[in-house]
Amino acid sequence: MGPISLSGPTEFDVMKSRELERYLRNDAGIYECREESVMREEVLGRLDEIVKQWVKAVCQAKGLGKEFVEEANAKIFTFGSYRLGVHSPGADIDTLCVGPAYVTREEGFFGELYKILSEMPEVTELNPVHDAYVPVMKFKFNGVSIDLVYARLSLSVIPEDLDLSHDSILQHVSAGDEQTVRSLNGCRVTDQILKLVPNIQNFRTTLRCIRLWAKRRGVYSNVAGFLGGINWALLVAFICQLYPNASPSVQVSRFFMVYTQWRWPNPIILCPIKEGLGQQVWDPRKNVRDRYHVMPIITPAYPSMNSSYNVSCNTLSIMTGEFQRGYDICKAMEIATDKEADWGTLFESYAFFDAHKWYLQIFISAGCADDFRKWKGWVESRLRQLTLIVENETHGKLQCRPYPGDFSDKSLTFHNCSFFMGLQPNPQFPANRGEKLHFDLTRCAGEFKWAVKNGYTSRKTGMDIGVSLVKKIPEFVFPGGIRPSCTPNVTRERRKRSPQPETSSDIDEGKSKATVLDGTCRDQKRKREYNAGVVTHPSSRHPKSMRCNPPVDTLVADASSNQAEKLAPEPNVADQALPKQRDEREDDRHQVKEFAGGNMSSGHVMREIKYDNAPRPSAASSYNDNLEELEVLHYQTPPQPVVKPIIRVNFISC
Repeated sequence: MGPISLSGPTEFDVMKSRELERYLRNDAGIYECREESVMREEVLGRLDEIVKQWVKAVCQAKGLGKEFVEEANAKIFTFGSYRLGVHSPGADIDTLCVGPAYVTREEGFFGELYKILSEMPEVTELNPVHDAYVPVMKFKFNGVSIDLVYARLSLSVIPEDLDLSHDSILQHVSAGDEQTVRSLNGCRVTDQILKLVPNIQNFRTTLRCIRLWAKRRGVYSNVAGFLGGINWALLVAFICQLYPNASPSVQVSRFFMVYTQWRWPNPIILCPIKEGLGQQVWDPRKNVRDRYHVMPIITPAYPSMNSSYNVSCNTLSIMTGEFQRGYDICKAMEIATDKEADWGTLFESYAFFDAHKWYLQIFISAGCADDFRKWKGWVESRLRQLTLIVENETHGKLQCRPYPGDFSDKSLTFHNCSFFMGLQPNPQFPANRGEKLHFDLTRCAGEFKWAVKNGYTSRKTGMDIGVSLVKKIPEFVFPGGIRPSCTPNVTRERRKRSPQPETSSDIDEGKSKATVLDGTCRDQKRKREYNAGVVTHPSSRHPKSMRCNPPVDTLVADASSNQAEKLAPEPNVADQALPKQRDEREDDRHQVKEFAGGNMSSGHVMREIKYDNAPRPSAASSYNDNLEELEVLHYQTPPQPVVKPIIRVNFISC
């Protein structure tokens, strides 16, 4: 199917696009300064010199001839947001090192190269991740964050003009070396996206906007089960193909309109999928696992894969609600019925710590900094399991929304951090008035802890994890350890939140009066609880003013090293839009429904996948489906001891 509309921008569209670019540059501050840009280029140049010297040293150590040593070469490529030209200040650079056949991944890349980097004073926070889905070496070079992956080609010499975009490059990959194929795929997908979008500049502006929106709305996280950078890039590229001549402001509006109506799991495909070249590609007709993907976004480079199989029914429902909110705001800006609707409104942060009455807190600890860094990376990659377990245990009726970030309690003497997940009834399963929804999460917490502990083969003494149910968010989550009062953004977010049945929450604590899901009693001492890897907090009711929190940007800034993004109101837009624009939007809605309903060209592999009649994947079967994450080697059903229910969360529909 071709483009939905070939219309060019109107004067109104041009004005809105200028307002959008002004907001992104001045208010959001997502463009890096010239000095930082130069620093990145210098770091990449220096890194390229290092890998060339490293390959020559390996070649010489193997006793190869002098001429061979002189010709030995390796090459650095970039991919991801930096290659697309949409990276923000402080963002890491995704880099690929391509080396010859005689330089292996374990001995050469994680061995000799790691040793060279560890001895350099410019390199800090060096962290090799061997058992990741895509093995990576993470570090900072002169303060610039680098994620370095390695691809080994069956070539004796890596040419300086090597082109990774051609499919023939895969002929130089050894049979069974899937890690090299995945490493190459990052660069190949990025380059293919830039070739498939009709206007690169408009694509970049639109993608910057969507990335900022996704981060502020808390749905930018591949690990948490939402979407990562490459997923959002593919979704935006698809919109650019449907509206090739539209301005960025129109493409942003159409982005929300299309994906509000899209009938998942129909896939997003930028170009026809190639087959028959020896690699397995995404095809639900042949591959059983592909049939369970709920939000397939297919990579355009061979071998085509689903880049978003971490998404679950739960996180898809959350993102669909955010798409609807974005579309409502963009529609109000187009017809100018709401003078408060501007770009600042679209980018308002999701008040995560005010939006829920109950939260799951996952607390982890370790004895030393090195152990904690490895343990944290493992646990973070497993958090999606908990949302799947809760989703399956409650049959989808309880929605678990993960927060994409972590927080550390500085008052404790050992290394620790906490992850949070908001709990609320799933709006897709409305309850009758006065109906009491009862959920016992004791088994969910125990199963998750068992899977995390037994799935990590390198676990050491001191690496511990606890899961607790909290109502009052601990003070260390907030900047300065002070719980703030209500902010205008929180109040406005409540007013604009999608209509949902009001609920009241209560706890049936049983005879034990416990508050921790894994069995720790309320009257235990705080030190003993922390040593056991469990956190407890008071669950008594508190005034609403105590539950109001700052925008999510401020919390993210306190939990990570990335620069916080500013929130500022944007000037009001024009009083009204042209009637023609409203008519075009309605025409677009009908065409999107037809397109999303399965009327795809022959280049698309499927029309529609019916999940209602397919068996529901269990949490255990989904544990090994993680892209760009650490993999559980084997998942076994945990032992089922007799567990007395400790806590039950009840939601009463009003």
